[in-house]
Amino acid sequence: MSGPMRQRQQALDRVNEEIAREKAASLGRAGERLEDALAEVAALAARVGAAADAAERARLVAQHEAARVRAAQRRLALIIQREAMGLRSHRVLDQQFPEPRRLAGEAGA
Repeated sequence: MSGPMRQRQQALDRVNEEIAREKAASLGRAGERLEDALAEVAALAARVGAAADAAERARLVAQHEAARVRAAQRRLALIIQREAMGLRSHRVLDQQFPEPRRLAGEAGA
Protein backbone atom coordinates (compact mmCIF):
# COMPACT_ATOMS: atom_id res chain seq x y z
CA MET A 1 0.00 0.00 0.00
CA SER A 2 1.41 3.37 -1.00
CA GLY A 3 2.00 6.23 1.45
CA PRO A 4 -1.16 8.26 0.67
CA MET A 5 -3.32 5.12 0.65
CA ARG A 6 -1.88 4.00 3.98
CA GLN A 7 -2.51 7.46 5.48
CA ARG A 8 -6.13 7.37 4.29
CA GLN A 9 -6.59 3.89 5.73
CA GLN A 10 -5.08 4.96 9.05
CA ALA A 11 -7.36 8.00 9.16
CA LEU A 12 -10.37 5.81 8.39
CA ASP A 13 -9.31 3.36 11.11
CA ARG A 14 -9.07 6.21 13.64
CA VAL A 15 -12.54 7.46 12.70
CA ASN A 16 -13.99 3.96 12.99
CA GLU A 17 -12.37 3.53 16.41
CA GLU A 18 -13.82 6.85 17.55
CA ILE A 19 -17.28 5.82 16.31
CA ALA A 20 -17.03 2.50 18.17
CA ARG A 21 -15.98 4.29 21.38
CA GLU A 22 -18.87 6.73 21.09
CA LYS A 23 -21.36 3.91 20.48
CA ALA A 24 -20.13 2.13 23.60
CA ALA A 25 -20.24 5.33 25.67
CA SER A 26 -23.73 6.13 24.39
CA LEU A 27 -25.00 2.67 25.35
CA GLY A 28 -23.39 3.10 28.75
CA ARG A 29 -25.14 6.42 29.32
CA ALA A 30 -28.49 4.94 28.28
CA GLY A 31 -27.93 2.07 30.71
CA GLU A 32 -27.09 4.50 33.51
CA ARG A 33 -30.27 6.49 32.83
CA LEU A 34 -32.26 3.26 33.06
CA GLU A 35 -30.52 2.24 36.30
CA ASP A 36 -31.32 5.65 37.81
CA ALA A 37 -34.97 5.37 36.77
CA LEU A 38 -35.27 1.86 38.20
CA ALA A 39 -33.70 3.01 41.47
CA GLU A 40 -36.31 5.77 41.70
CA VAL A 41 -39.09 3.21 41.14
CA ALA A 42 -37.68 0.95 43.88
CA ALA A 43 -37.31 3.85 46.32
CA LEU A 44 -40.90 4.94 45.76
CA ALA A 45 -42.16 1.37 46.17
CA ALA A 46 -40.44 1.22 49.56
CA ARG A 47 -41.97 4.54 50.57
CA VAL A 48 -45.45 3.34 49.56
CA GLY A 49 -45.03 0.38 51.88
CA ALA A 50 -44.20 2.72 54.75
CA ALA A 51 -46.96 5.27 54.04
CA ALA A 52 -48.59 6.59 57.21
CA ASP A 53 -52.08 7.10 55.80
CA ALA A 54 -54.26 6.54 52.73
CA ALA A 55 -53.71 10.02 51.30
CA GLU A 56 -49.93 9.70 51.48
CA ARG A 57 -50.15 6.21 50.01
CA ALA A 58 -52.28 7.45 47.10
CA ARG A 59 -49.81 10.28 46.40
CA LEU A 60 -46.84 7.90 46.50
CA VAL A 61 -48.62 5.34 44.31
CA ALA A 62 -49.18 8.05 41.69
CA GLN A 63 -45.51 9.06 41.88
CA HIS A 64 -44.50 5.41 41.61
CA GLU A 65 -46.63 4.93 38.50
CA ALA A 66 -45.11 8.02 36.85
CA ALA A 67 -41.61 6.80 37.70
CA ARG A 68 -42.48 3.31 36.43
CA VAL A 69 -43.61 4.76 33.09
CA ARG A 70 -40.38 6.81 32.82
CA ALA A 71 -38.31 3.71 33.56
CA ALA A 72 -40.21 1.69 30.94
CA GLN A 73 -39.58 4.47 28.39
CA ARG A 74 -35.86 4.53 29.20
CA ARG A 75 -35.74 0.75 28.91
CA LEU A 76 -37.41 0.92 25.50
CA ALA A 77 -34.99 3.66 24.41
CA LEU A 78 -32.06 1.42 25.38
CA ILE A 79 -33.55 -1.51 23.46
CA ILE A 80 -34.06 0.66 20.37
CA GLN A 81 -30.51 1.98 20.61
CA ARG A 82 -29.15 -1.57 20.94
CA GLU A 83 -31.14 -2.69 17.90
CA ALA A 84 -29.91 0.30 15.88
CA MET A 85 -26.38 -0.90 16.62
CA GLY A 86 -27.18 -4.41 15.45
CA LEU A 87 -27.72 -6.03 18.86
CA ARG A 88 -30.89 -8.07 18.41
CA SER A 89 -30.90 -10.26 21.52
CA HIS A 90 -31.99 -8.55 24.72
CA ARG A 91 -31.96 -11.57 27.04
CA VAL A 92 -29.28 -10.05 29.29
CA LEU A 93 -31.16 -6.75 29.37
CA ASP A 94 -34.38 -8.60 30.28
CA GLN A 95 -32.60 -10.38 33.12
CA GLN A 96 -30.66 -7.42 34.48
CA PHE A 97 -33.28 -4.72 33.94
CA PRO A 98 -36.77 -6.26 33.90
CA GLU A 99 -39.59 -3.89 33.15
CA PRO A 100 -40.86 -2.46 36.45
CA ARG A 101 -44.26 -3.74 37.48
CA ARG A 102 -47.20 -1.83 38.85
CA LEU A 103 -47.78 -1.99 42.58
CA ALA A 104 -50.33 -4.49 43.85
CA GLY A 105 -53.68 -2.79 44.10
CA GLU A 106 -52.70 -0.12 41.59
CA ALA A 107 -55.16 0.53 38.75
CA GLY A 108 -54.34 -1.82 35.88
CA ALA A 109 -52.04 -4.02 38.00
